[in-house]
Amino acid sequence: MENNQYNLKKFCNFLTLILTILFFISTKQPTSAAETPQNYTNFLISKCSNTTYPTLCIKTLQPFTSYVQTDPLRLCNAALNVAIQGAHDASSTVSKLALQKGISHIEAAALKDCIYDVNDVIYELSRTLNEMGHLGDADREFKWANAKTWASAAISDAESCMDGFTGRNVSPDVTNKIRSCLFAQEKLISIALALINHLY
Repeated sequence: MENNQYNLKKFCNFLTLILTILFFISTKQPTSAAETPQNYTNFLISKCSNTTYPTLCIKTLQPFTSYVQTDPLRLCNAALNVAIQGAHDASSTVSKLALQKGISHIEAAALKDCIYDVNDVIYELSRTLNEMGHLGDADREFKWANAKTWASAAISDAESCMDGFTGRNVSPDVTNKIRSCLFAQEKLISIALALINHLY
């Protein structure tokens, strides 16, 4: 049963990555002479001020200003896609550490648990993005609440991975790499959640 759930999550993660690529390909719009890029940047700066990490928010979302323009929903979706890509990168980092030679059984167990946590993060962020895609439905408030719940769960799982190395006999090198990787990921999710919270 556990293997089936894990395989389902792996499939969902792969599907999410494909949908993310298609999302940006299908919605990217060319910049016209009538557009005002400075207004888009000002909009981004204003929205990022609502987050805990405004500088990182601006840095990671600046490349999407011509797509986002002044649409807060598009900004949320862009932030979620950045967070999803970050989670995939984190998964790759943790998986590579787990395959390193010389790691102890305790370290291997902690890394295995972390991989499950990060895969949960990817799944939960994909569910968040899905809920955001239904905010035009009649039950908008319900979908919005669901999106916030899924994003919050993603933060909890990122923290769970980091907590899994506390109090265990794990080398400082492995612990620091994991904490650095997952803390960066947690920041991206936090940014997305803050933007979602301030959507309306």
